[in-house]
Amino acid sequence: MDIHRAIMRPPKTHAPAGTHSSTDFGYLHSVESGAAVDGPGMRFVFFMAGCLFRCVYCHNPDTWKLHNGRKITVDDAVAEIKPYAGFLRMAGGVTISGGEPLMQAPFVGEMFKRFKSELGLHTALDTQGYLHASMDDEWFDNVDLVLLDIKHSDPEVYQRLTAQPLQPTLDFAHRLQRLQKPIWLRYVLVPGWTDGHDDIARLADFVADLGPIVERVEVLPFHQMGTQKWAQLGMDYPLAGAPTPTPESTAEARSIFAERGLTVF
Repeated sequence: MDIHRAIMRPPKTHAPAGTHSSTDFGYLHSVESGAAVDGPGMRFVFFMAGCLFRCVYCHNPDTWKLHNGRKITVDDAVAEIKPYAGFLRMAGGVTISGGEPLMQAPFVGEMFKRFKSELGLHTALDTQGYLHASMDDEWFDNVDLVLLDIKHSDPEVYQRLTAQPLQPTLDFAHRLQRLQKPIWLRYVLVPGWTDGHDDIARLADFVADLGPIVERVEVLPFHQMGTQKWAQLGMDYPLAGAPTPTPESTAEARSIFAERGLTVF
């Protein structure tokens, strides 16, 4: 398999099944007002409800169901972040995450528009990009940065890992290249799943070929923090008891990206 075979596909004219297409209201899982790991500086993060992926290492399975979230309007979202806006303009910005925020693309697009036009905030989208083809290019005008999660470079392993195909995410990366939209790539290092040298090297080659829009790569060691949530939901956690990466394996993964001239954390 050649990961470089990714091509652009024409935008779809309808929302995929299971997504939410209203701009009047959306479903919010939770917020965090002082996040330091979801984009540059200090961030206010909106975690939207709903996700089509079923990642075996997901630490927030409670975000999967769209209607489990709190129903809000864009006015509600603006009111929630407005008290922090002055500080955030100087210290960071706002990130919309999930779940998967593109499950509610029309509503999230309105959120970004209002945060940018009314509050003047730096904006970041945290996504795996799977649903990008349902939006036109203008949707991204109010997005300053994309935190792009590519979970594996092998399509078969990716499918087992997430229950969804890899190709749409690769297409999205190429679309961001065409739009010259800055990327922070995120890669979760899971022992026995995503720590293979050749798999990481293949992904590193793909990412390096995207060029200078990739501002940094974040290698995120797997952890067991989600175990309790799976138990609370009455679900069997596929990676219960799985080890966390060693410092040596984490350093090795980072070095593979760094060898391609990428800035790695």
